[in-house]
Amino acid sequence: MIYDPLILIVEDDKPISNFLESSLKTQGYRILSVASGKEAIAQAASHVPDLVILDLGLPDIDGMEVLTNLRSWTKTPVIIISARDQERAKVTALDCGADDYLTKPFGVGELLARLRVAFRHTANVSNEIGTNKEKFDIAGLCVDLEKRYVTVDGQRVHLTPIEYRLIAVLVRNAGKVLTHRFLLSEVWGPGSVGQTQNLRVFMANLRRKIEKDPTKPRYLMTEVGVGYRLLDE
Repeated sequence: MIYDPLILIVEDDKPISNFLESSLKTQGYRILSVASGKEAIAQAASHVPDLVILDLGLPDIDGMEVLTNLRSWTKTPVIIISARDQERAKVTALDCGADDYLTKPFGVGELLARLRVAFRHTANVSNEIGTNKEKFDIAGLCVDLEKRYVTVDGQRVHLTPIEYRLIAVLVRNAGKVLTHRFLLSEVWGPGSVGQTQNLRVFMANLRRKIEKDPTKPRYLMTEVGVGYRLLDE
């Protein structure tokens, strides 16, 4: 039996909703579309979609309220699509549990790529739970969290304890944008959320150790004003 993921589209702009629905159906996804926040919560509870595409500007309740509600009871991946392009809006959505954030207008190719990353991340988490293995290996970068070593093109990379904790968090969330606040809290603790400059210094050091050319990174990408993303494709 072939499994076709179910995607819940939450978008009140009918032309955009129709465009998303037709584009995703051609890729083999099953689609459920709603135009309000309250309906989105109800349909998510009754149909249990594999992924939610959520617009923030909804007619009844704000998309952030929908996101907060979903995150209170489900880990289903949520990709935000919004015309709100301010860094604060992106950071807030990601800190509240969104898996990704796309600013309108965006291309279908980019959306499909973000969907693949979200589904792959979900699959990786499931595999880790089932096998208790934690290994990241892509394009020459290998991070084995079980054995606690990092190599690039087969060469061992020696990291400081802080650098190792950073890359461990990035690996466990590969493909996702991680905000400054999230990384600081995970690595240094909740009391360090304002020390963004400290994080940038350690990230620069980490990039120098794992990238052939730190000015043109192939693994560790900066999301300006928001945080960092470890590429997984």
